[in-house]
Amino acid sequence: MPEPVDLLERRIDALRAEIRRAVAAGDTSRTRGLRAELRAAERAWEQAITDLAAEVGGEAPPPVPARGSRAPARGSSLPVRGSLVPVREQVHHALTLLSVPAAPRLIAEVHAAFFGVTAFGATATGLAANRLTHLRRDEKRSFEAAPHSRPYHLCAALTAAHLAPARGLIAVSTWPLERRIVGPLSARVDFLTAAVRVAQRAGTVPEGSDAVNRLLWRFATNIPGAIGSPGTMFDRHDTVDLQLVIRAAEAECAVHADADRAHRTAAADRARRHLDEVRQLFGNTLQTVGGKTA
Repeated sequence: MPEPVDLLERRIDALRAEIRRAVAAGDTSRTRGLRAELRAAERAWEQAITDLAAEVGGEAPPPVPARGSRAPARGSSLPVRGSLVPVREQVHHALTLLSVPAAPRLIAEVHAAFFGVTAFGATATGLAANRLTHLRRDEKRSFEAAPHSRPYHLCAALTAAHLAPARGLIAVSTWPLERRIVGPLSARVDFLTAAVRVAQRAGTVPEGSDAVNRLLWRFATNIPGAIGSPGTMFDRHDTVDLQLVIRAAEAECAVHADADRAHRTAAADRARRHLDEVRQLFGNTLQTVGGKTA
């Protein structure tokens, strides 16, 4: 009898965690065996999703290309609805690249630009926000039911003032609490940090990726000094200077970094004193904590 989808997803998460530990331990034989198990579990998950779609009368995703067949070109703007990568993994890939809490639209654009698949199986302007809202709720229920059963959970960024979920911002549970806190200066600091990360990653992909160039251009146009003087060769999105973007972003970030760090550290200390683990990850309901509304 085929395994239920939820059991397959838990097994896939567990196998990925085991693979990471085996790689860290240098156990190549065990890593090889676990990767084979993971591939089999992912194929079973894909079939289970197809069967589920058929049962509810929905549109089943297209079959996964056979091993050895041509895969979509890297950087393709077409969504790969038959991807074996679950939505939460797509979100995790993008957030890991950015290294800071991010909104659904940016997450979708980053994943589409660098990983060749649009996050959430839609365009960056599609159903990303709605899907991510439901995904975060599912992640919270999963953590409450079985804490630490997954290598990571997608969780909320927390406001420094109230330790409540920051509207529209997603973070990763394995990040330090200070990185998941957003204070008065954090939006700018995180934007600049993300710009540096995107520029650094852009330097590792083949030239000519229009999606990467446009993403980097949108960052650069909002950073003073990142695109040179008006009318220079850096006036077009396909001629952005990566090092100029990095230097400009780091220079401005240095101006705000100390004050932002102080806000985050103070809020994180307060959260550790007054919030349980679930609320540290998914946010506090508004109530008085430690003499302040939190």
